Amino acid sequence: MSLLRRLKRSLGMRLVLLFLVLALATTGIFLAGMQRALAAGWSALLRPLVADYVDRLAAEIGSPPDLRRAQALVQRLPLSVRIDGPALQWDSHPQRRAWHRAAPHDDDDDGGRWLLQRRTADGHQIVFGLGEGSWARQPRIIGGFTLLALLLATAAAYVYVRRLFRPLDDIRAGALRVGQGQFAPPIPVRQADELGELAGQVNTMAQQIRDRLEAQRGLLLAVSHELRSPLTRARLNAELVAPGAPRDALLRDLGTMRDLISDLLESERLATGHAALQRERIDLNALVRAVIDEQFPQATLQLDLAGALPLAELDAVRLRLALRNLIDNALRHGATAATPPCIRTLAADGELRFSVRDFGPGVTEAQRARLSEAFYRADAARQRSTGGVGLGLYLCRLVAQAHGGRLQIRHAQPGLELTLSLPLQSS
Repeated sequence: MSLLRRLKRSLGMRLVLLFLVLALATTGIFLAGMQRALAAGWSALLRPLVADYVDRLAAEIGSPPDLRRAQALVQRLPLSVRIDGPALQWDSHPQRRAWHRAAPHDDDDDGGRWLLQRRTADGHQIVFGLGEGSWARQPRIIGGFTLLALLLATAAAYVYVRRLFRPLDDIRAGALRVGQGQFAPPIPVRQADELGELAGQVNTMAQQIRDRLEAQRGLLLAVSHELRSPLTRARLNAELVAPGAPRDALLRDLGTMRDLISDLLESERLATGHAALQRERIDLNALVRAVIDEQFPQATLQLDLAGALPLAELDAVRLRLALRNLIDNALRHGATAATPPCIRTLAADGELRFSVRDFGPGVTEAQRARLSEAFYRADAARQRSTGGVGLGLYLCRLVAQAHGGRLQIRHAQPGLELTLSLPLQSS
C-alpha cells in the first residue's frame, strides 16, 4: 500500500511506469504480429517445403532403414534421428528425449501425425528432430539479453526523469522554506526550460513577499517607536488624575499599550535569532520560582520541578519573558477549572523542558495549530482577560527558536499542555 501511495504521489515514477507499459505493449504487439505473419507464411510456403524435405530424408535412410545411412545423415546435417521398428531400434541422441516437433498441423491435412515423423513400408517409424548445437540456446540467450536491455532502458529512463524533474524537488523545498518564513537561499535555476522559468517565477514571488513583509515590519516598528514617547507622557499625565476607578482603568489600559509595544519590539529583535541573545549560565528551577514570586504571587499553581537540573547557557531576560507568558496563558485559560495549572521541569535527551498544563476547556485542533502565530487568538471576542493581544505564545516560539529549541502545544484532555524545549548546549 505504501508503494501504491508513493506511485500516486510521484510524477517521475508514473512516467517511468508509463514508459515500461508502452515498451511492453509495443513488444507484445510486434511479436504477435510477427507470429501471425510467420504462421501464415509457414502454412502457405514453408510447410510444403519441409514436408518434401523430410520425405527425401526418409527415402535416403531407406526401407528397411539403413543404420549407416542414418549415421552419415546425422553427421552431415544438424539433425537427430530416432528409428523404432521390428528390425532396428536406434537413437542418435539417446541422452536427450526432448524432440523438436514442427508447428501443429490441421488433422485433415496429414492424418493427425507430426510433420517430422515418417513410417516406412516395413513398419519402422523414423522421427526427425533438431540436433545439438549452440544455436539451440540462442533464443533463450537473445531473450535474456532483450529483457536485460529493456530493464537497462527503464533504469536509464528513470534516472533521466529524476534528473528532468529535479527542479520540482527544488521548487517544493523552496516553497516549504517560504511557508516557514525563510526566504534564503533562493531556488536554484538548473534548466533553461519551463521548469527553470517556474523556479525563477517562484523566486520572484518570494522576493516580492519578502519585500512586502519587510515594509510592513518596518512600518510596525516605526509606529511602535513613535508611540513610546506620547504613551510615556500620557502615563505621566494619568498619574496626576485624582485616585479612583477611572484613573485605575486608564493606567491599566496604558500599561496594556506599553506591554504591546514592548512585545512588538521584542519580537522583531528575536526574529534575528542567536544574535539577539545574551547567554549566561542559568538554573531553570530558580528562574521559574523567581518568575512566579514576582509576577504571580497570588496565583495557585502546582509545581513539579525536577531536582538537580543541569545549568544551561540561556538568555535570562528572554526566557523570563517566555515563562511569564506561558504561565499567564495557563492561568487565563484555566481560570474556570477546579484544578490549578501544573508546572513541570525536566532534563531529557539533551534538552531542558519547561511544561505548563491548564485544565480549562481547551481548543479545537484547527485552533491549536495556529496558537503560536502572531496576533492569532482563539477567542474571537478579543477580551484582554481571556486572550490578550495574541503575541504571548508567538514570543514564546521565537524565544525557543532563537535558542535552537521549539515550542510544542498538545491537547491534554482536558486543557492544553505547552512545552518549551531548550538545548542544554548552545549551537
